[in-house]
Amino acid sequence: MSQRYLLWISEQQPTPEIQQVVFAENFKFLHTNSISDAVSHCLISKPELVFVDADTQQLELVELVKLLRKTCPTSQIVTLVDSSQSEIASKTINNGGAVDYLLKPFFAEQLKKTIRNTDSMKHGFEDLIAVSTKSQQVLRLANRAAQTAAGVLITGESGTGKEKLAHFIHKSSDRKDKPFIAVNCAAIPENMLEAMLFGFNKGAFTGAVNAQPGKFELANGGTILLDEITELPLDLQAKLLRVLQEREVERLGSHQKIKLDIRIIAASNRILREQVEQGAFREDLFYRLDVLPLSWPALRDRVDDIIPLAYHFIKKYGNSEFHISKQAEDVMLCYNWPGNVREIENVIQRALVMARGVEIQVEDLNLPQCSPAAAAFCATQLKENKKQAEFDYIYSLLSRFKGHRTQTAQALGVTTRALRYKIAAMRECGIDIDAIA
Repeated sequence: MSQRYLLWISEQQPTPEIQQVVFAENFKFLHTNSISDAVSHCLISKPELVFVDADTQQLELVELVKLLRKTCPTSQIVTLVDSSQSEIASKTINNGGAVDYLLKPFFAEQLKKTIRNTDSMKHGFEDLIAVSTKSQQVLRLANRAAQTAAGVLITGESGTGKEKLAHFIHKSSDRKDKPFIAVNCAAIPENMLEAMLFGFNKGAFTGAVNAQPGKFELANGGTILLDEITELPLDLQAKLLRVLQEREVERLGSHQKIKLDIRIIAASNRILREQVEQGAFREDLFYRLDVLPLSWPALRDRVDDIIPLAYHFIKKYGNSEFHISKQAEDVMLCYNWPGNVREIENVIQRALVMARGVEIQVEDLNLPQCSPAAAAFCATQLKENKKQAEFDYIYSLLSRFKGHRTQTAQALGVTTRALRYKIAAMRECGIDIDAIA
C-alpha cells in the first residue's frame, strides 16, 4: 500500500500524543509552520488530510484554506479553532473549501474520530461521488448525522442517489457491522406493506403458512431505510408512528412485543411539508422523522460532479483506457440531466458499447441535441466563473500585501514569474492592478 500523508500546519509543535494518533491511523506525519513549506508538501507529498491551526498568522484562515484547496485539490482540509472562532470555522467550510473543523483543546479520541470521519469522506462510498462544494457540504452533514442515534430524513429528486447516501450514513456509524435494510414503499403492494414491515405469525391471514420476520426485525441493531415514505397509506403511517415512539414492534397475529434498537432513515422525492399541508402525510409522523433533514442536490446543481461520475462509471463498466473527448465533456456539462445520477450511469454504459475506440465521442453519448457551439459556450462559462474566482483571490492577496509581488507569490505558493503571467491575464480582462497601492 502506498504511503499516506497527513499534513499539520501550526505555529506550535504538535504534541507526541497528536503524532501518535496520526501514526496509529496509518498516516505519515508532516508538520510545518511555513505556508511556502506547506505548499511544497502539497505539491510533492500530496497529503490526503491537511489540518490547519488558526494560530497561523501569515494569512487569514479562510484565505489560507483557499490557497490549500487550490494547491491540494484532492486533500481533505480540517481547521483547528478556538470556541470563539466558530464563525471563522464556518466560513472556511462554506467559502474556503474545508470539510470540517475541530475545537481546541481536544482529546486524542476526538482527533482520532475526526481523522477517521474525514478519511471516510475522502474515499467516498460506492457510487457516491462528491466533488462539488454542495455535495461535500451534504456529505459532511451526513457524516455528522452518522455519529448520532437520531433519525435522518433525506429528500431529493429521483435518481440522485438517496439510497447511496443512506448507506453512507450507515457505514459511517457505529452500526456499520449490523444490517442495513432498504424498503421501497412504492414498490410493495399496499395490502402487503404492513406484513412486510412488521412481520407476521403463522395463520395471521390467508396464505400465512409460516411465520415471517418483518423488515424492522431484520434491521434490528442496524439501520432501516424507508424509501419513498410518502407512498405509505395514512393508516399505516399511524402504525409506523407508534413503532417509532415505542421502539417496539408486533408481528401480525401476535401480541408479543419485540424491542427495537434501530436507526430510521426516511427518504422521499417529494417535499414532506407540502404533503402534510395537503393532508397526504401525518404531521406528527413528519416531525418524528424530520430530526436531521438532508437535501441531496440534483446533478444539474452540482456540475463539478458530472465528469468525475462519468469516469467512475467508465471504471465500473469499462476499463481505465477509456476516456471522454473534450467535445463530449462540453456536451455533458451543458446537458440538464433530468434523470440525475441514474441517467448518467445509463448514458455511460451505452457510450461504452457505442464507442469505436477508447475515446468516447459526442455521438456515443446519444444525448438530446445540444449544438457543439452551445456546449462549448456552456463549458467556457463554467471555466470563466472559476477563473474569475481565482482572479478575485489573487487581487485580494495583492491588496493585502499592498501590491508586493514576492509576498503575494509566496502566499499563493507560486513563483514570481508565474504570478506575472497571472497579472498579465488579469490586465487583459480589464482588472486594474496598478490601482493597488
